[in-house]
Amino acid sequence: MNKRTFLKSLSVLAAGASLATSQPLIGASHTATPTLVKPKPLKKGGTIGLCSPSAATAEHADIILAKGVIEALGYKAKLAPNILARRGHLAGTDAQRASDLNSLFADPHVDAIVCLRGGSGAARILPLLDYATIRNNPKPLMGYSDITALHNALLAKAGLISFHGPNATSDWNPFHVAQFKNMFEQCQLMRYQNLPKADDELVNSQYLTQTINAGQVSGRLIGGNLTVLTALAGSDYLPDFNGAILFLEDIDEAPYRIDRMMSTLKLMGALDKIAGFVFGDCNDCKPGRGYGSLTLDDIFADYIKPLGIPAYRGAMIGHIKRQFILPVGSMVALDADKGTLQMKETAFSS
Repeated sequence: MNKRTFLKSLSVLAAGASLATSQPLIGASHTATPTLVKPKPLKKGGTIGLCSPSAATAEHADIILAKGVIEALGYKAKLAPNILARRGHLAGTDAQRASDLNSLFADPHVDAIVCLRGGSGAARILPLLDYATIRNNPKPLMGYSDITALHNALLAKAGLISFHGPNATSDWNPFHVAQFKNMFEQCQLMRYQNLPKADDELVNSQYLTQTINAGQVSGRLIGGNLTVLTALAGSDYLPDFNGAILFLEDIDEAPYRIDRMMSTLKLMGALDKIAGFVFGDCNDCKPGRGYGSLTLDDIFADYIKPLGIPAYRGAMIGHIKRQFILPVGSMVALDADKGTLQMKETAFSS
């Protein structure tokens, strides 16, 4: 997915005015923070906009499949004008990708937005987004991986809850469909707990959770892909970590890079502010050639264990076949002993 190569060369732009309001809940630490805004519920049989804020789509078949997913879920699909554009590895110029997202938020006939795919490049469009329009037209946006940049910017700049979950080109299996319907159609207060063991397992190995620090705590859920999140360090596009429940995941990152990114979170003061911690999947995060390597166990022992906050790892979050749909910005309760997250409030406006 070339995420690492892109992020090494990325210089994050930190510009744009923040929306000031009188009762800050969560937002960028360097500017006045917006109050929380919940998206409107998704209309049954409504229209879902498809856009690609990050990497380009190599195959036209991806568009056909993504449109088919939306229609199979029982909704109409609207393709953003530049969804097939391309500039290098990106899905068009920064202006084109930002325009697509801005127009879908402004369009009164679009009820929700699902991102086509991740990859890299979403951070480039953050200064070009119209956060005032987004705040005045709150609607659900879903995606993951590089879409982490959007989740954090929408929360920090517009106060908008968004959803970390499958992209339109993800594997939409029955688990994802059930998550989608429970979240967006029934507006449930979701309880996130890993699946039980498979029928051919003696114990649960595929969906194992591990307690780092025992305990229970509540807070606003923030986070996403570790690499993308830490690439926003020093910008105004990160929400306030104070009292938050931080969730993280990643893919194809050697442990020494995970260690470096956790060190970044520590040095920027984020880890000392959070109230709870959840780590999802780290797909193919194996040591490369060399003398030796820290393990993920070592890394969490160094950075999370000393915090003394409730924390666990192994949640079904990340680049995996079955992943939770998480409301970024909502209040949740974390139980590190049971390995669960429980929504404490609806993610939608009434």
